[in-house]
Amino acid sequence: MKFFIDTANLDQIKEAQAMGILDGVTTNPSLMAKEGITGEQNILNHYKAICDIVDGDVSAEVIATDFEGMVKEGEMLAALHPQIVVKLPMIADGVKACKYFSEKGIKTNVTLVFSAGQALLAAKAGATYVSPFLGRLDDISTDGLNLISEIRLIYDNYGFDTQILSASIRHTMHIIDCAKIGSDVMTGPLSAIKGLLKHPLTDIGLATFLADHNKGN
Repeated sequence: MKFFIDTANLDQIKEAQAMGILDGVTTNPSLMAKEGITGEQNILNHYKAICDIVDGDVSAEVIATDFEGMVKEGEMLAALHPQIVVKLPMIADGVKACKYFSEKGIKTNVTLVFSAGQALLAAKAGATYVSPFLGRLDDISTDGLNLISEIRLIYDNYGFDTQILSASIRHTMHIIDCAKIGSDVMTGPLSAIKGLLKHPLTDIGLATFLADHNKGN
């Protein structure tokens, strides 16, 4: 399973990259704003800065909600760097734009997916990634993990190449559960990724080894 970090914070991206486990980055306008990145040129420069840090795909989201606007923005974003993946909303024009970019060999990430039917449409349009939002489904008492299972079954049934990018990851167990189900990618905060390191027996064992070593000194 690929590990993406969902942030626009360069320090966090650098930390994840330094761990040697980072495969890519996802961002959105809200994450950019959280880091104080506003204005078109500043945002574009920030995307390029992220691409300079990581080796893998970097999802850059369009703001337009009409086909022509998405195409214009998407082509501009894709021209920034070979690692850029154009992030499109799951709406009719978003699916249409996905097909357009797919035919031009430009990678796409269809986001705000909340049903298996939406994921099926994205795959039919040739999406590189589809982003179902686990956490937001959990927030309304719906089983987000079941959605991942449904998409996995449908994609396997028909041999779709679209990768399932589990998004809105809230905690470490979300990552484990997605790995069990067969999600191709997960994107989440650095805290959830670092949570995989933690186990009390590891801490106890290391403390014991160090204490035994120091007895002879």
